[in-house]
Amino acid sequence: MEALLGSSHSSASVSPSFIITSSYRRNPTFAFKVLSWNSLYSGSNNSQLYPPILCLKKSGNDNSGSCSPLCYIEQMCRNRMFSQPNWRHSKIFIDKQPLLVIQNGLAFLPRKLKTSFRKTVKHSEIFRNIVPDIFVRSCIGLMLVMAVNAAVVKAPSFALTEENLLFLEAWRTIDRAYIDKTFNGQSWFRYREDALRNEPMNTRQETYAAIKKMIATLDDPFTRFLEPEKFKSLRSGTQNALTGVGLSIGYPTGKTESAPGLVVVSASPGGPANRAGISSGDIILEIDNTSTENMGIYDAAERLQGPEGSVVELTVHRGSETRNLQLIREKVSLNPVKSRICKLPTGGDDAPQIGYIKLSTFNQNASGAVREAIEALRKNNVNAFVLDLRDNSGGLFPEGVEIAKIWLNKGVIVYICDSRGVRDIYDTDGSNVVAASEPLAVLVNKGTASASEILAGALKDNKRAQLFGEPTYGKGKIQSVFQLSDGSGLAVTVARYETPAHNDIDKVGVIPDHPLPASFPKDDESFCNCLQNPAFACHINRVELFSK
Repeated sequence: MEALLGSSHSSASVSPSFIITSSYRRNPTFAFKVLSWNSLYSGSNNSQLYPPILCLKKSGNDNSGSCSPLCYIEQMCRNRMFSQPNWRHSKIFIDKQPLLVIQNGLAFLPRKLKTSFRKTVKHSEIFRNIVPDIFVRSCIGLMLVMAVNAAVVKAPSFALTEENLLFLEAWRTIDRAYIDKTFNGQSWFRYREDALRNEPMNTRQETYAAIKKMIATLDDPFTRFLEPEKFKSLRSGTQNALTGVGLSIGYPTGKTESAPGLVVVSASPGGPANRAGISSGDIILEIDNTSTENMGIYDAAERLQGPEGSVVELTVHRGSETRNLQLIREKVSLNPVKSRICKLPTGGDDAPQIGYIKLSTFNQNASGAVREAIEALRKNNVNAFVLDLRDNSGGLFPEGVEIAKIWLNKGVIVYICDSRGVRDIYDTDGSNVVAASEPLAVLVNKGTASASEILAGALKDNKRAQLFGEPTYGKGKIQSVFQLSDGSGLAVTVARYETPAHNDIDKVGVIPDHPLPASFPKDDESFCNCLQNPAFACHINRVELFSK
């Protein structure tokens, strides 16, 4: 149904009328024309008239001005007299409901509108003589524009301060990027308006507190606000080094889900925590005598970092043992790759050689370092590779994708999904491939998380490699980091991901193809020993490692 405001030319003067076109499928050209208001009057003092909108005629050559009996509704057009005084005027005749419905050639008007239209048309002649048509149309257009602006913009009616603008910048960043467009079941626009009116934002710290309070309503531990120093520290952590104890931590999952603390995802090789014997799966109960039971992982990470040479006290639980440790913070190198050649004892000079690559993090140098390691190992006649992702807690998502391209000739790497399903696909056409043919085995454990899981899932589902070890951590959400105008930042959950086989690994992890012996070592030298000596309990032979 389409209604257009136009003009009637059936009488000497011009007055508004409605042209209503039926979209009824059986007769798409069938149309009705509502008689102009001035053409409905009889001219008598008592002003006998047909009800407006209800009395119709075909929009052909019939200019008689008479109403078809088919259009009379509930006898309203039959000798109906209106006794209302002419000076009374209806306040409004616009209603949200449809004015007219045409079906099978008949017109129907909602009952609640009948009285309103009678009153309106009763005095339309007076109104028409006083107010020009162009003025009426201009007013209606202006009101429509104002209504649309009020509905869409919904801007606050008060002047915005610099602090308000920073809050709005954070709000807008989350509005555009956040994965859950229901924003945890709340009206995100209403929250903005209420916060601008009610939250104190007189100082920068008050504004930061208001932003943190806003983010807390999302109930997402991975979406957080970063003050300028913390944002700078995060960026340096993805580039070269951090000053801390060398721990990656996360929320308990799987068997440790009920643990009253935070779980160690991985300990950086050679770092203070690693030297103290802390390993993945340990539970941190306290940091500097503060319980971690209700502590966020980013709050905990900030407590673990600090000036070089300073001391942090940890209470760590493993099995039935609880230890109190004092660790000295130091600059932890984030060199992402270590590699070595493992030469098997049989075959003399022609013995198979395996290239072992340990990838510890996904910083901005990771993909380049992996590429260099492969090329260096190839120069030494390596004919198979082991990629060790154990205790790699992730890092930069793009680096995980780039490293997958190094090993894959073609195929999907990861599906990026939001609440409506798949929104993006990362794949490869082989243009960046370096090692697509050599046998490959991948080692994973419960410390393998985030970007590491993307890489492991891509290699497994594309049947490029066999996975050995235990189910991975299970972090299937992706965050992007956004810098705000004052140097602070936001880490925002922008998507979840699925492996090429459409497995959602969040809180589940990537399931390996085979387990590793319980005593299988994590350092590169011991790994080679396990391959070379069948007498070791950790021994695994080459055939097992690379069979498909």
